[in-house]
Amino acid sequence: MIRNGILAFACCAIFFLTNTATAQIVKSPNMKKKILFVVTSHDKKGNTGEPTGYYLSEVSHPWKIFKDAGYEMDFVSPKGGESPVDGFDLTDQVNAEFWNDRVYHTKITQAKKPSEINPADYVAIHYAGGHGAMWDFPENKELATVATKIYEQGGIVSAVCHGPAGIINIRLSNGRYLIEGKKVNGFSDDEERAVKLDQVVPFLLEEKLKERGGIYEKSGVWQEHVVVDQRLVTGQNPQSAKAVGEAVLTLLSK
Repeated sequence: MIRNGILAFACCAIFFLTNTATAQIVKSPNMKKKILFVVTSHDKKGNTGEPTGYYLSEVSHPWKIFKDAGYEMDFVSPKGGESPVDGFDLTDQVNAEFWNDRVYHTKITQAKKPSEINPADYVAIHYAGGHGAMWDFPENKELATVATKIYEQGGIVSAVCHGPAGIINIRLSNGRYLIEGKKVNGFSDDEERAVKLDQVVPFLLEEKLKERGGIYEKSGVWQEHVVVDQRLVTGQNPQSAKAVGEAVLTLLSK
């Protein structure tokens, strides 16, 4: 009887451990189902003294798409902590939903530093725009390294409006620029002239994307335009932010 009891206990233990391990295996993909948002830490438009920052709708509209699809998101900025906000319009219902979400309001006002990011945790990285990105995204090597690792582990890189300033200097392990030979877009030179900041920004984004070997596409001023090439998704302006999120979600679904 004792012997039979010991055998029964051992079988139960093996069953419990096996099923626990199986449950952990099933859960593990969900634990890594995360998307990383990059926002600027820069708050001034050159020497004009005019404020800038990340453009709220270029965060909130993709965020809404990903959140509704069940993804979790984290935020990172060059300096970490609270970032300046531009385009602060809470009459936009999606902006208001994002801004009033306690969890994500805390996350974006306490953004992580690049050194605190483990690229293996993310299936995609999204660079939000806003003019501030033109000053502190391009030369941030830590963020570029994070993006390279996410892309080379099979993840997606997306950017909208001035956000592509963050991808112009991303190099892959083979030494080539990420955007080299790929279709790409971002805030056009025509749009920069339309807002009279073409002499203020440190460079014109459209020109720089072309210099890096990107096959630049665009539509008219303020027209929605999104380009998908392999696992790179780029949008031209704030009007393209939602469509960028939808394009990323389509790739993730595949």
